[in-house]
Amino acid sequence: MGKKTKEINWLSRQSIQDKLMKLFIYICLTAGGIIICIPFWWMISTSLKVPGREFIFPPEWIPNPIYWRNYIEGWVGTGTGRGLDFTRWLGNTVFITGFSMIGTIISVSLVAYGFARLRFPGRDMLFILCLITMMIPQQVTMVPIFILFRWMGWLDTFKPLIIPHYFAAGSIGAFYIFLMRQFYLTIPPELTDAAIIDGCGAFGVFSRIMFPLSKPAVGIMAVFSFIFHWNDFMNPLIYLYSYEKYTLALGLRFFQGMFTIRWAQLMAVSLLVLLPCVVLFFVAQKYYIQGIVITGVKG
Repeated sequence: MGKKTKEINWLSRQSIQDKLMKLFIYICLTAGGIIICIPFWWMISTSLKVPGREFIFPPEWIPNPIYWRNYIEGWVGTGTGRGLDFTRWLGNTVFITGFSMIGTIISVSLVAYGFARLRFPGRDMLFILCLITMMIPQQVTMVPIFILFRWMGWLDTFKPLIIPHYFAAGSIGAFYIFLMRQFYLTIPPELTDAAIIDGCGAFGVFSRIMFPLSKPAVGIMAVFSFIFHWNDFMNPLIYLYSYEKYTLALGLRFFQGMFTIRWAQLMAVSLLVLLPCVVLFFVAQKYYIQGIVITGVKG
């Protein structure tokens, strides 16, 4: 009886320790979540403040009064010295982001399929070279790529922002290739072998088996690609000169003047620009988590 009593007491203490550990983890996660949300709440709060009251002390976390006109005035550019055309810039951003995503998905899926399943001389070496490009900073290739696009006559057009992604270009393309290759390696080779026996060629295996089964990886790649192109500031800044061809990221820069920054309107429009990314993240959260897991799987 004494031995059983000790075992019961030990199990009871172990259960209490597990519950306390879980409680501690939940408290830490809750505290971390609150800390992460503070900047977003400050953005929302500032976007609803009367201009000039953004930095009063003590800070007003709940604006009083609430000034909704910041969203309208910021979108049309009231008080910035020139009319802003965020509606046109929204269309430009959607156009660039949409076609860049399509190009990324098509090119990366094909290249990753070749690295994962096709056998050809130098395949592993080419894959290593592809991964090495992830270590090259964008600043190193910025000038030669600019000279190339200038020679091709692509400056002040959307071509430099879209066409390279149909060739899985850049370090971000190398990351997507690695992501897709890792997923393709988890698909049982017996499926593709059976398709080949039934008469499918290499492209038939890709289009009928590999690509349809890679929806989780394609989903996370689409999410990453959307966020990257939607928020891209540097590339449009380099290649776009015309006011009517600007993107939303460039348009936000107009709220910053030489001596003042219209913080309330900047936060209001920034919140509107950020909204699609936040909605997309919550909608595609399952694919986002699966994508993180995929990168550490077989390969």
